[in-house]
Amino acid sequence: MAKRRKRSIDAAITVDGFDLHWRLRSETQYTTDSGYKGMTLSVEMVDGPHRELILEYPLPKKKPTGFTDLAERPKISQQVVEAAIRQAMAAGWNPVSRGKPFVFLVPPNSN
Repeated sequence: MAKRRKRSIDAAITVDGFDLHWRLRSETQYTTDSGYKGMTLSVEMVDGPHRELILEYPLPKKKPTGFTDLAERPKISQQVVEAAIRQAMAAGWNPVSRGKPFVFLVPPNSN
């Protein structure tokens, strides 16, 4: 089986006056503990250590072909990331707070 190459994706973004940096944390993958998991992104303040946001995307739909069992790689855009960050803020993530990472499950219809 061919091994996928890890994408190295990251970018700076400003949301509601906060200068943030996001990066790909993990691709869609299979784990022995919980089966298939969707892609995750890490979002942090640019200016220093604050509370990290972890965006967990739902597992994308599988490819329609019978050649592979792997799911389609999700497309990542600034608009999709910004919308997810805004949803996480509405759910209680404060970029300037401290503490354990805030894990936000992105609703399936928002990507």
